[in-house]
Amino acid sequence: MSRKYIKKVPGVPASPSPISNAVVVGNTCHISGQLAVYDDGYRSGSAGAEADRAFDLVFKIAAAAGFCSEDIAYVDIAFSDIERDLAEVNEVCRTRFSQFPARTVYEAAKLPFGAKIKIQAIAMKDSV
Repeated sequence: MSRKYIKKVPGVPASPSPISNAVVVGNTCHISGQLAVYDDGYRSGSAGAEADRAFDLVFKIAAAAGFCSEDIAYVDIAFSDIERDLAEVNEVCRTRFSQFPARTVYEAAKLPFGAKIKIQAIAMKDSV
């Protein structure tokens, strides 16, 4: 099965890591983990603000790959402090999705740049 690598996306800062923003395989788009990054780098904020920015980037990457937010079937959210931040990020998820995707949440020992959250996703279509 062929693969399409999504490397440069307008409005998504380039990663310092050797990764693709997403890889499309068939009708599935695997979106790399996103932090609250901007052109000038990571910006610390509340967990809700960081999640909001990370979802902005996830949705832009999905769109560049030919998918939309409604195509997101799964999200994976890593927290630096899940007890402190889960409720706030849940509120962001309620505003971002009309149909809630499957989800995994967990606490990570350490996220890049001291981030509070990191979000990665999988989007799927019936056909591409």
